[in-house]
Amino acid sequence: MSDWRALEDELALWRAAGRTAELWWRDDDAADVGPELDRLLDLQRETAIPLALAIVPARATPALAARLAGEPGVDLLQHGYAHVNHAMPGEGKKIELGLHRPAMIVLGELGTGWLALERLFGDRPLGVMVPPWNRIAPALVPTLPEIGFTGLSTFGARARAQPVRGLRQINTHVDLIDWKEKRGFAGEEAVLSALVRALAQARTGAGEPVGLLSHHLAMDGGAWDFLRSFWERTGTMSGIRVHSARELFAVKNSEGGETRA
Repeated sequence: MSDWRALEDELALWRAAGRTAELWWRDDDAADVGPELDRLLDLQRETAIPLALAIVPARATPALAARLAGEPGVDLLQHGYAHVNHAMPGEGKKIELGLHRPAMIVLGELGTGWLALERLFGDRPLGVMVPPWNRIAPALVPTLPEIGFTGLSTFGARARAQPVRGLRQINTHVDLIDWKEKRGFAGEEAVLSALVRALAQARTGAGEPVGLLSHHLAMDGGAWDFLRSFWERTGTMSGIRVHSARELFAVKNSEGGETRA
């Protein structure tokens, strides 16, 4: 059975249950303009697939703001503060939003980063935190609503849709890049297999949206070709819907209406 056939079979199970699988697309590490960003935005526009772009506030440039001004299909998220690793030597896993520094310093940087995004992008950024390397110390999560964030996005199956009151978590589950070995495209088989597993887990579990994660600055030709092919092919499949981050992170207010993250 081909991996595309396995995806079709998984979607058939969703249709048989009278349900629709939910997908979304996040791309990380945006900071400045360049040919890779142009390629990403061209692909978004040509496929008409909504894109959530995670921007590093401390590195974001006015040129990036000008480039994104005419891209209505792109939602903007906050990608930590400076994308700097603060883990101790020998710890192995990189982390910016950890407990290696006082929490007030970490949170202060996030607040500074939000102000930087507001200055550059106005009211376009959503109040959604995307931790660099998809890692945040659990002790910091309850503080995010206290400093104005209403959304959190990391990687892998979430434990709860709302880890704390006032914070909605919607993760990515399928990374196009194999960071451990290839440092390039993980391969069609690996990506589609991970997608089918994530969709099956969502179908039999809590039903969370499944996120595809790309990194425009790190992608090779194989990753770009697959990304285009993926959105073109899934656009013809039934039983699946792609959401924007703005839709997914919309939250109900006390009167029953919606406010935006």
